[in-house]
Amino acid sequence: MPADSSHHPSIRPVAPDELPAFFRYLNDHLKDNGLNGAPLFQPLPRERSSFPQDKEAAFTRGMRTPVGDAGWRRAWVAQGTDGILGHIDLRARPENGAAHRALLGMGVHRLARRRGLGGVLIASALAWARSATSLEWIDLEVLSVNEPALGLYRKAGFRVTGEISDMFRIDGEQLAYTLMSLKLSR
Repeated sequence: MPADSSHHPSIRPVAPDELPAFFRYLNDHLKDNGLNGAPLFQPLPRERSSFPQDKEAAFTRGMRTPVGDAGWRRAWVAQGTDGILGHIDLRARPENGAAHRALLGMGVHRLARRRGLGGVLIASALAWARSATSLEWIDLEVLSVNEPALGLYRKAGFRVTGEISDMFRIDGEQLAYTLMSLKLSR
């Protein structure tokens, strides 16, 4: 663990000019997807886990879109002495009539897992959502086999709202998707 492991790295918004470095971090993070004892945390084949260019383009567009407009997205990183140690993002739901809800995505780098950083990232994003937006709900979707993530989200107050059995078939496995939501209090 880096030298700054005894305290949490600083959490800050991702600036538009930092997106190339952020995408490099994401691709490095995704190398761990389902490997070396890590649970499958993205619905991608283990040996081909990377952030697709079309998603990079949508992410970049979303970061430039005003919150509340279709397709908006905001992201934060946990910055340590060794670079980005985790990230979290909130984005508009794609469905019409769901502007009062956002989708959460996040990850913690292999150097910082199991040390409380995920909870700090979630708390930061929820605080922003409560103070800077009119959002009422935060939703997320997580592979049901990802027990560490499920535990983190439950601890942060998210409640299971459903599960889609056999949502994905990856590397010969049938994988379910757990849906979770949190009602924001102000």
